[in-house]
Amino acid sequence: MANKRLFGTFGVRRRANEVLTPEFASKLAAAYGTLVKGQVAVGGDTRTSTPMIKHAVLSGLLSSGCHVIDLGILPTPAVQYAVRNYYDGGVIITASHNPPHDNGIKFVDADGIGIPDDMEEKIEDMFFDENPDRVPWDEISEVETSDIIDEYIENVINRVDADAIKDAGLKVVVDCGSGAACFTTPYLLRKLGCQVTTMNCQPDGFFPGRNPEPTEDNLQDLINAVKNLGADLGIAHDGDADRTICIDENGAFVFGDKTFALVEKYMLKENKGGLIVTTVATSQAIYDIAEEYGGEVIATRVGDLLVARALKENDGLFGGEENGGLIFPDFVYGRDAALSTAKIVEIMAKEKKPLSKLIDELPSYRSEKRKVECPDELKVEVMEKIAEVTCEFEVDTTDGVKILTEEGWVIIRPSGTESIFRCFAEAKTEEDAKKMAEWGIKLVLEQLKS
Repeated sequence: MANKRLFGTFGVRRRANEVLTPEFASKLAAAYGTLVKGQVAVGGDTRTSTPMIKHAVLSGLLSSGCHVIDLGILPTPAVQYAVRNYYDGGVIITASHNPPHDNGIKFVDADGIGIPDDMEEKIEDMFFDENPDRVPWDEISEVETSDIIDEYIENVINRVDADAIKDAGLKVVVDCGSGAACFTTPYLLRKLGCQVTTMNCQPDGFFPGRNPEPTEDNLQDLINAVKNLGADLGIAHDGDADRTICIDENGAFVFGDKTFALVEKYMLKENKGGLIVTTVATSQAIYDIAEEYGGEVIATRVGDLLVARALKENDGLFGGEENGGLIFPDFVYGRDAALSTAKIVEIMAKEKKPLSKLIDELPSYRSEKRKVECPDELKVEVMEKIAEVTCEFEVDTTDGVKILTEEGWVIIRPSGTESIFRCFAEAKTEEDAKKMAEWGIKLVLEQLKS
């Protein structure tokens, strides 16, 4: 694959108004519009720079002859839902979990799936080398506005057993991190009959309450709130509301792979088997559960849009990643925080068990995540050297290098959005997982020095 000049794993993320200026955004959108030439929906997250970039994107799309629908500020999956049902394409202004000074532009196709590599390359060629189409003045259309959020929430509710959830009367604390979920999750849970306490649920692009990345460190306030209020569940989202992280009734942080495994188990039970799609960086528990409940698993490279594409191509039942991003392909071809949340409360309501108990019943593995800085221009070389020095082990090079040993596995891969390598390890014991992750970091550092 040609080395991309602008696009990362999904879309283009840059520092707002330094690289990602109105001019940059407008030309990029015009290049996409040149290829789509149809009805394009645009929405964004709560970042302070989103209105500026969104207006530039609207202009670029209009100038290339598209008919544009402005959906306002809303979760990424709500835009994907709208596009899949009504439009020819979509643009989402978001930097997901990145810090407040960043923003990004994600393009999706008519199915609401991130656009393929060849389309990204055509957009880059147009951006750098040939100019996008510009239509005559009398072919520039007006911008329409549309509000899809209520319809999106209703569709989530229709996909779960709302009566069972209402009867359970669960007490939930929701932390939207001042992101786009402010407009969906609290309303959704109240409609489902949960008792909802909110924190950081006022939209604010400075993210005053916490950093948008829902890590354990960033969710200490939520953990305390769940314990102090005696809640059944804590729910947290990232900036653009496509990921869901849970806190159990004891205030324990539940890793995303556990949530994925829990929902997978119930999806397979409900549907009497089915195809699960995940990435090479996901827990062995996913395979164990598939084996037990008549499912099969396909693994892709890391990236939610690769999982989404594989789900569509193989008519999959359910997919996800270890970071709390769950994909329900009959609804949205992308990670969806709202349906993930509804599904988790449904499972708790129907099983009549606390979350900690439901998690305890899953196959147990310990995981460890580490990261180490590495200049972008050295990533490929470091990767090749690691593959060479680990060739005596069983290795999977679907994405980065995944080394499988008796103790467990470690995957070492360069980030698509930052100048770092990520090392993610899993084993039966915490000690082995730590050891594997440290070994992964050591391999990166040794190759950087050599």
